[in-house]
Amino acid sequence: MVNVQNNSIINVNNVNFFYGSFKALTDISMDFQKNRVTALIGPSGCGKSTLLRLLNRMNDLISDARVEGQVVFEGNDIYDPHIDPVEVRKKIGMVFQKPNPFPKSIFNNITFGPKLAGVGGHADLANLVEASLRQAVLWDEVKDILSRSAMTLSGGQQQRLCIARALAMKPDVLLMDEPTSALDPISTAKIEELVEELKQHYTIIIVTHNMQQAARISDMTGFFYLGKLIEYGPTEKIFTNPSVKQTEDYITGRFG
Repeated sequence: MVNVQNNSIINVNNVNFFYGSFKALTDISMDFQKNRVTALIGPSGCGKSTLLRLLNRMNDLISDARVEGQVVFEGNDIYDPHIDPVEVRKKIGMVFQKPNPFPKSIFNNITFGPKLAGVGGHADLANLVEASLRQAVLWDEVKDILSRSAMTLSGGQQQRLCIARALAMKPDVLLMDEPTSALDPISTAKIEELVEELKQHYTIIIVTHNMQQAARISDMTGFFYLGKLIEYGPTEKIFTNPSVKQTEDYITGRFG
C-alpha cells in the first residue's frame, strides 16, 4: 500500500467499523491529499460508502454503529469526544447518490445551512448564493428563477444545486457518494468537469462504481474488497500497473 503523508488533510489510522456485531471495515489506513480527487472503487457492499460517511461522522446517525481507530482531520481526531460533529460536517461537506434538494426555492436551498450557521443580511446571502451557484456551474441556468422551487429543476441541475448547497458552507473537503449514478451521460459529464474545476479549491473524495469515471477524474484511487483496502495509490498506476492481482482482476472485469 502507498502511504501518502505529504500535504494530507485527512489521515485514517487503523480504522475498524462495526454495524452491531458486523465488521464493515477492517484496519483501514490511508491519507487523503489536499486539492486532489481520490476515488474509492470496489464491488457493492465492500465498505466504500461506509468509509466515506466515517469521514464526516454521518455514521453517528446509525444506532449500533461503532468506530475503532483514528480519523485525523487538520490535526484533530474527529472522533474525540470533545469534537462537535456539526462542526466536522461544516468543514467536510457531502453530496449523495440521488439529488436531494429541499422542497424550497433554489435561493433558500443554498442559504438554509449558512442561515443556521449565523450568516445574515440579504446582500451577504445573495452574494453567497451567486458565488456557490457559479462554482457549481449552475448560475447562468437559474439566475432568473431563484425563487422557483428546486424540485422543478432537472436531475442533473438538482445534483449541481446540492453541490452548490454543500459549497455554501465553505467546506475544506467535499465527499461525493456516487454523485452521477442517477444521472444521464450529459449531466454526468458536467459533474465530472465540475469536479476537475473544484479540486483547485477543495479536496474531493468520491465513491464510484464507474471504473472509467474513476480513471478520468481522480488523482488517487483506493480499491476496496470485503471491507478491506486492497490497494491505494496514484490512479494511473492502479489502472495500468496495479501491485495486487486482485486489483487487476477487478479493474479488468474478471470479478465484481
